[in-house]
Amino acid sequence: MTIDNAQDDNERDRARPSTRPLALVTGVGRTVGIGAGVAHRLAASGWDVAFTYWAPYDERMTWGSEPGAAEAIIDTLTEHGAATTAVEADLADPDTPARVFDEVERALGGVTALVMCHCESVDSGLLDTTVESFDRHFAVNARAAWLLIREYGRRFAAAPGSGRIISLTSDHTAGNLPYGASKGALDRITLAAAREFAHLGVTANVINPGPVDTGWMGDDIRKDVLDHTPLNRLGTPRDTAHLVDFLCSPQGQWINGQLLMSNGGLAP
Repeated sequence: MTIDNAQDDNERDRARPSTRPLALVTGVGRTVGIGAGVAHRLAASGWDVAFTYWAPYDERMTWGSEPGAAEAIIDTLTEHGAATTAVEADLADPDTPARVFDEVERALGGVTALVMCHCESVDSGLLDTTVESFDRHFAVNARAAWLLIREYGRRFAAAPGSGRIISLTSDHTAGNLPYGASKGALDRITLAAAREFAHLGVTANVINPGPVDTGWMGDDIRKDVLDHTPLNRLGTPRDTAHLVDFLCSPQGQWINGQLLMSNGGLAP
């Protein structure tokens, strides 16, 4: 594994390339997050898993950072037999996506599936969004996604038909302007890859997981979601992880160029 570019002998042994396909999952900063759920599911399904995290983002959020999360996630992945590496990555920096691929390739080899779970998400509306916040949302949610997809396409060398690009999105708009707008841009960037990378045999899809309770919901939001979901339950990271796992499987190849709603039938 790679954490802050430091490796010891045991870590190198666990990160040695294997015959399993490799997934790069971004935004795996907390053990209870969607990214961690996706990484665990893919490891259990026979994938090696590289992942990125960025603790300063979590530190700015109400839930705070989770010390030791990267190490705990790595331990879980290796229990499933996965080789793994973790890269601390500030995706607001345009040089970061290429560096991430460089580090992952050095540790584990070429990436077969790119799953983007990272985000910048700070609530604000039309009148109170700052230019700085707007720009940061687009840098992380849209520009970084484009740069990651571009690096993936440039470097892809796996068997035709095996490649996968999956992005997580949101349909939030009112009261969440920079997040929703930048996620809308993410959708278009990802879906373009379904056409532009067709010659590589790569599929590209977007998942809208709806409201998933990973520690950010207050009681009012939680009740509202329950009241507006037919099964009266909240989404979980496991729900999204199972869909990602299917899309990454051979059976998921025919699903391509789609924006998939996986929100439990949530009514507006």
